[in-house]
Amino acid sequence: MTAPQPHHAGRVVAISAGSLAVLLGALDTYVVVTIMRDIIGTIGIPVNKLQRITPIITWYLLGYIAAMPLLGRASDRFGRKLLLQVSLATFLIGSVITAMSTDLDVLVVGRTIQGVASGALLPVTLALGADLWAQRNRAAVLGGIGAAQELGSVLGPLYGIFIVWLTSRWQDVFWINVPLALAAMVMIHFSLPSRDRSAEPEKIDVIGGLLLAITLGLAVVGLYNANPDGKHALPSYGPPLIVAAVVFAVIFFVWERFSRTKLIEPAGVHFRPFLSALGSSLCAGAALMVTLVDVELFAQGVLSKDQNEAALMLLWFLAALPIGALVGGAVATLVGDRAVAFVGLLIAAGGYWLISSWSVDLLSEHHTIAGLSLPAMDTDLAIAGIGLGLVIAPLTSASLRVVPSAQHGIASAAVVVARMTGMLIGVASLSAWGFYQLPHLVAKHAAELPAHASLAERVLHQASMYREAFADMYGQIFKVTVVVCIVGALLGLLIGSRSVHAGEPELREEQPVGPRV
Repeated sequence: MTAPQPHHAGRVVAISAGSLAVLLGALDTYVVVTIMRDIIGTIGIPVNKLQRITPIITWYLLGYIAAMPLLGRASDRFGRKLLLQVSLATFLIGSVITAMSTDLDVLVVGRTIQGVASGALLPVTLALGADLWAQRNRAAVLGGIGAAQELGSVLGPLYGIFIVWLTSRWQDVFWINVPLALAAMVMIHFSLPSRDRSAEPEKIDVIGGLLLAITLGLAVVGLYNANPDGKHALPSYGPPLIVAAVVFAVIFFVWERFSRTKLIEPAGVHFRPFLSALGSSLCAGAALMVTLVDVELFAQGVLSKDQNEAALMLLWFLAALPIGALVGGAVATLVGDRAVAFVGLLIAAGGYWLISSWSVDLLSEHHTIAGLSLPAMDTDLAIAGIGLGLVIAPLTSASLRVVPSAQHGIASAAVVVARMTGMLIGVASLSAWGFYQLPHLVAKHAAELPAHASLAERVLHQASMYREAFADMYGQIFKVTVVVCIVGALLGLLIGSRSVHAGEPELREEQPVGPRV
């Protein structure tokens, strides 16, 4: 049996509340970036010891990614409504602890709790959208949820600056979460019916979920370099943690092979399109994180920008992501997921091909399009951002379409985890490859200096040599990113047409698929 479904107005309120929750989680992911210096004054960390505060980012990501699969599966077992309510309550508690913290340890605890709660909000809301809308129309809804996530990533740093400017207290950034979370909880309570208790509950593979959580947690801490310096791709403790993550991954797969209860039950799942969608999401995530990290490093190392100026260079890219997510969802509803995923990643590949040609004179370079002269930097980043935004909804929709509705929670979590894993692996591996190439590029530019050059010429050449070598290095990294996007686009062709689904009956829009809300 399925749970009773809310009427049209009720489900719109429910998905709006879920999207508000997703937006809150996304805002809090990025908000600390711009209020870091305000925080350290309260918890007593010297300005020259900023690296000590990086655990508030690392542990947030750890909680966010590691808990996501198990919590997504829990929503299949206990219902979307209960998991959203519990996650919002947990997020509220984490926000209060963070706001009241006066030392680093308490602050890290609060941020970790927020991360765990936020890790449930996105996949459970995506699963809720899939439950409440029939598959032929759900891509637009999923695009709206994805847009809320990307909008949070854009507004998060600016939101932090604005609140601190308005109230002069960084704690208010987190206190504001309390009424907003309560409002979302009330909206969800009155717009969604309770879970149908007569339905047979889904079994949860707790051991498998914990093994996967440990694997993801080790990978997050090992791959995430909170202080990228343009020299080292991984933190000093990264390699042994990555080895440990591989060991636990092997244990996880062995457990899933022989366990009677699996994290994703294979019955009814079309694995080729499902895994293809996950692969495309991983590629999109890799391209996304490479952009977020390496564009800033390019600005600092090649264009001699300070940290704030470098961050502002990403504005057009970040603004294009939520726009692309909304457009991608709407278009996928009309033409199908496969076409939009394929075209979106090809557009992104085109954007990265343009970015790969950036030089030391980037700020003076322009593109002429239809008689208009457009700044090359902003145009290239907007193209890449639109392309990556376009694929958010169709890849999620395709993944949920080929998995039974009883497993929408774990399926949506898998899509988000694939994207986040791609972000971590992509920036680590491509940065490592770029740093490996750097000495060869420096040597190539050094060889261009004539042997009879004067001392003044040698000094001038030395000053420009490293800038040009860095520009070449990042150009090669973005050329590899082009290949990553093309691979993702080809995988997108394998996600199947609308006729490929989990075999559940296609219901009227007034009767969407939804086992437990």
